[in-house]
Amino acid sequence: MLTRIDLRDRVPSPAELRATLPRAELDVDAVLHQVRPLVDAVRDRGVPAVLELTERFDRVRPETVRVPRERLAAALRELEPAVRAALEESIARARAVHAEQRRADVTTQVVPGGTVTERWVPVARVGLYAPGGRAVYPSSVIMNVVPAQLAGVESLVVCSPPQAEFGGLPHPTILAAAELLGVTEVWAAGGAQAVALLAYGGVDTDGTELDAVDMVTGPGNVYLTAAKRLLRGVIGIDAEAGPTEIAVLADATADPVHVAADLISQAEHDTLAASVLVTDSVELADAVDRELVRQVAATKHSERIDIALRGKQSGCVLVSTVDEGLRVVDAYAAEHLEIQTADARGVAARVRNAGAVFVGPHAPVSLGDYCAGSNHVLPTGGCARHSSGLSVQTFLRGIHVVDYTEDALRAVADKVVALANAEDLPAHGQAVTARFPT
Repeated sequence: MLTRIDLRDRVPSPAELRATLPRAELDVDAVLHQVRPLVDAVRDRGVPAVLELTERFDRVRPETVRVPRERLAAALRELEPAVRAALEESIARARAVHAEQRRADVTTQVVPGGTVTERWVPVARVGLYAPGGRAVYPSSVIMNVVPAQLAGVESLVVCSPPQAEFGGLPHPTILAAAELLGVTEVWAAGGAQAVALLAYGGVDTDGTELDAVDMVTGPGNVYLTAAKRLLRGVIGIDAEAGPTEIAVLADATADPVHVAADLISQAEHDTLAASVLVTDSVELADAVDRELVRQVAATKHSERIDIALRGKQSGCVLVSTVDEGLRVVDAYAAEHLEIQTADARGVAARVRNAGAVFVGPHAPVSLGDYCAGSNHVLPTGGCARHSSGLSVQTFLRGIHVVDYTEDALRAVADKVVALANAEDLPAHGQAVTARFPT
């Protein structure tokens, strides 16, 4: 079922591998011309533009952008108990993991009388986007809000598309998750117009001020991603997220039922989702194909999944050894990487490039999506070669505080002058010597 790429007789370079391996495509540039007028409209006209675009794209017009506070509490009261218990468990585990990520301020004495302190200061106000199109993601509310709160961000707004079936409010599970997390500000806005409103702010229909944010995080479709790109600089962003992806590095010891189920779980997200198997076992590859046929037919979203698995972004890569497979997955730099080999922990310890690594038969990606304690907002499209997933650090800025005495500055003044003159910036040196008139 999966298209096969046979690398058993050759050892491509990392660059060749990146060109050869299947990859989901996200052409943000192709939609920028469509998104720019939307962003400009919100910048110029604020909430009225947002509501017009919401009616156009979401087929509903909320009375206000900001969700009334009582609707959050009501959503939590009406939430199915099993779902509430699951959200509470997910929150507790995420808080346990992310609480360990907060960096401490560090002061270094460079010389007597001269120190540099690195202070970690949280972003003041953050907009956290929770998608609400084909699927609803209360888990994304948790994954964005928990690290922001633990970083010390003082002002948070969760933004999620309004739903016609819920009277122009975001999905009630999104509202309930926000209430559980103690987030009191939720906006009913989605897509590019939501990012623009977060960037520029506005005045709601009832006169409430909707304050602009300093940073926007959270996944979304290509239009939301294009808005992030256009507004980067006006706001900070976490990343330009592309279609979700999973790579599974497996050998003959892997259970094909597990491997197939995990590939399907990511394909369920979107027809552009990428599911890639890397294996040194033709027998496993054959068994996984048989399982995919069986399991996809029995799955709710079988049409969507089948399109994703048969797409050019998905496939099975045959390699000669697990070591060669490790080279392949490092070049691929998957958002999610599962290691299902005889020595899964040992192989996982050697991985250099992945958004998150899932070790062995009992750590499927869906565990990380919800209740592992890890964060599921991860780099896609090979960006795991240079970028990390969402964490407490995302919401912190390091500020160097330089504190030198007169003697400490005098002792290094000639070095500053020499370097300033070497760069033909004599005024830089004079800014030091001016403090020591002869």
